[in-house]
Amino acid sequence: MWERTLQDLIRGLRANKNDEAKFIAQAIDEIRKEIKSKDMELKAGAVMKLTYVRTTTLLDMLGYDTSWASFHVIEVMSSPKIHLKTVGYLAAGQSFTEDTDVLMLTTNLIKKDLSSNPADVAITLNGLSHVVTPDLARDMSQEVIAMLNHSRPHIRKRAILTLYRLCDKYPEALPQGIIRLQEKLDDSDPGVVSAAVNVLCELARRNPLDYLPMAPRLFHLLTTSSNNWVLIKLVKLFGSLAPHEPRLVKKLQPPITELISTTSAISVLYECVHTCIIGGMLQGAAGLSLARTCVSKLAAFLQDADQNLKYIALLALVKIVPAHPDLVAEHQDVILASVDDDDISIRMRALDLVTALVNKSNLQSIVQQLLSHLVQPHTSAPSAIQSLSQHVVPTLPSKALSAPSQSAAYRLVLSQRIISMCSSSVYDNVSDFEWYLSVLVDLTYISNVDIGTQIRDQLVDVVGRVRAVRAYAVKLMVKLLSDQMLLMHAGEPGSCSEVLWAAAWICAEYCSELLAPEELLPYLLHPDVVNLDPDTVAVYLQAANKIFGYWATEAAQQWTDDLLDKVKAAVDSIMEQIDEFVSSPHIEVQERAANILQLFTFIKRDLATYYPKSDSAFTDTSSFIVDFDAPSISSGPSFPKSLYLIHPLCSAYELNPVASAAQTSVPVPDGLDLDAWIVPSMQAPLPDEDEGTGEVVGEKKTKKSKKGKEKESVGRTKSKGTKKQKEDEGTEELIPQEEIETPEEIVERERRKAERLERMRDDPYYITDDRPPKPPGEDIDSIPIVRLDELPPPSSKVEPRLFALKSSSTRTAPPQFVVEKEGEMPEGATSTPPQSHSAPITRLQTPTLFERISTPPPVLPLFRQYEVPDDEVRSSTPEPIKVTRAKKKGTSTAKKKRTPKTVQPE
Repeated sequence: MWERTLQDLIRGLRANKNDEAKFIAQAIDEIRKEIKSKDMELKAGAVMKLTYVRTTTLLDMLGYDTSWASFHVIEVMSSPKIHLKTVGYLAAGQSFTEDTDVLMLTTNLIKKDLSSNPADVAITLNGLSHVVTPDLARDMSQEVIAMLNHSRPHIRKRAILTLYRLCDKYPEALPQGIIRLQEKLDDSDPGVVSAAVNVLCELARRNPLDYLPMAPRLFHLLTTSSNNWVLIKLVKLFGSLAPHEPRLVKKLQPPITELISTTSAISVLYECVHTCIIGGMLQGAAGLSLARTCVSKLAAFLQDADQNLKYIALLALVKIVPAHPDLVAEHQDVILASVDDDDISIRMRALDLVTALVNKSNLQSIVQQLLSHLVQPHTSAPSAIQSLSQHVVPTLPSKALSAPSQSAAYRLVLSQRIISMCSSSVYDNVSDFEWYLSVLVDLTYISNVDIGTQIRDQLVDVVGRVRAVRAYAVKLMVKLLSDQMLLMHAGEPGSCSEVLWAAAWICAEYCSELLAPEELLPYLLHPDVVNLDPDTVAVYLQAANKIFGYWATEAAQQWTDDLLDKVKAAVDSIMEQIDEFVSSPHIEVQERAANILQLFTFIKRDLATYYPKSDSAFTDTSSFIVDFDAPSISSGPSFPKSLYLIHPLCSAYELNPVASAAQTSVPVPDGLDLDAWIVPSMQAPLPDEDEGTGEVVGEKKTKKSKKGKEKESVGRTKSKGTKKQKEDEGTEELIPQEEIETPEEIVERERRKAERLERMRDDPYYITDDRPPKPPGEDIDSIPIVRLDELPPPSSKVEPRLFALKSSSTRTAPPQFVVEKEGEMPEGATSTPPQSHSAPITRLQTPTLFERISTPPPVLPLFRQYEVPDDEVRSSTPEPIKVTRAKKKGTSTAKKKRTPKTVQPE
């Protein structure tokens, strides 16, 4: 009968690639028949074919199981013929696991083979290292340790390597095995020494302190061995021991320096550098010399044509930078050249190194070169370069045209690294913040990745912390807001439309820096703004409101009658544009638009009733006649008072950065009790009325029955009150002074309130509050309505605006900036003020509008103040609201004189 050999099986697998499953199924059937043969040669051939198929992972991929042949593998292992035994141990190493049941049958077999001839011992040690289990390790440890003294070097080498696997599965064998391993360091055979060093290196990674006594012998090997593999393992071993023994640092510096200077193997060089770093050998004068040697050797590999050498050199230099950045910075040009490499792995390692190299002196040059890699010659958005050229930003180098193609992931990492380099340690490396703002604008246009959120946060943070850069920031943000292409492509991948949020917020918060505030309003209320995300649209509306309030206040300070038509036209235009946002499906946008629209409605009405002041009112006093029914033209200010309505609402306090621990540093005021009533009179329970009667609770009423008899109905507990006669209406009002509720009445009132809230919860026209109920007595609706104080009179003082805007291309020296790193702390929270980390500001600051109007001037002689009658001023509890019911036909005189219903405000 003809049998398929291993060579036939391999040829068949290659010839049946389109139908491997069918071919393998046929081969398995043949193997099943052959492996049961009495002929050991045929059985071993079947095991060999099964091992080959499993080794090529074809069966693993197709899901076949070969555990059914485990017993037959042991039969081949027990063969006295060496070539058959080799097949058996090879198959066992490939197919056996710790869960294999027949492994318990191999204990005596392995012991027998370990005491056999050297060839069988070598094969057995190799197989045992692959199939060892905790039970086998316990049973075989003594035999394997005894093999360390075998006369054959290759047996000793195999026994050392097998001992590591036994100690891994059975740690109790380690103490005795370490003693024998230490002896093998002085073995005459280099292979045995190399195996011993290898095992010790792996064991020392787990607990280095146990191997410090071997340091003298290991050091002797380090200085005498010429085997690169042994040197690599020894250097790694000393890297694990040096942090636990400081004396090793000085001892290791000379041999490590010699190795770095003389070796030509990059693997040895890398391990030496790594050991110097983790072992602390680069400190001090001797460490400086060693570090210089390491950097010079690694820098030479950066220019090598071998990509592997470049990668290893960059990886090692990254680890040296924290200790000696100046030495690595000497090769900055060579490192930056690696960023242009076509290999993405080398570019990433070079980017890591460049990020670690950044300091205050080289930040701008490094960032400019990294920005050049983001500029694509054939970009899908042709407006990016055009829009970029319209901004006052540094000119990108011409090298950008030759930038290699990058993936979106790499562009994202590169953009994030640029931001992290500039913002690290609260902008310690940034000396010119105007330049940094221009870099952020550059990233907005050329990154083409979703990094808008990071740019937005950086813009807001820089402008909030650095006061001197706000004027320049406002100018850049106006450019962004006026770019229709950026607004048109908002929402697309890589558009960075989140930057518009920051642009609108900065222009609104620091609107005093705007050259022409009224010219920015059409861009903030453009119809395409609705395409932005709801948060940005809400900020746009708020920005338009703030900017108009600032512009209206300036117009009031410089008022002339010619400005009236201009202000009216601006108000009408804004109302028309805001009206489109009122119907927005987003509640935040809808609410802000509705509130702003009401403010502008008030301003519009005030402008409509404003009459310009006549000069004759001051010259011809004899003809002055006071007519209280006609609009007054001489008793008001020279400008519409509504122009001061919006700005004080938005600019009462300057927004500055706040320290992270500011809230916890605020002392709790003495006597503060948040549970106490703000208005003590509100503790009195509210009056209620009997259901279905319409009678006032607390008042005793009489009611006639049908038979003419009077029936007395008593509501709640009687209360004393005073009646106030209304002569003009013929009614009277009951003002309760004292009222007491019984427990039953309180329970009934709470029940009715709960029913009402439950009805409101199911009503779609009510927005219910799902928060847990507040404790009894804390009803917010019962807080009285009080009259707001009047706005402070406007200031007539006008100061000119001062802008310190300079183009980065015409500026000779960068200005000095103050970065508010810590933020503001509450007064009295700290004993000493935070120290500044930067030079003082040298440029002039523009006073804010609030500073100009914070000190009220003398009252204008013709300014009619808002007057409130004394009887309308409420000091504590508001007066009850009187509701007069309409008269019905056929009612009696008694019904007409019924006391009106009084309702206390909730």
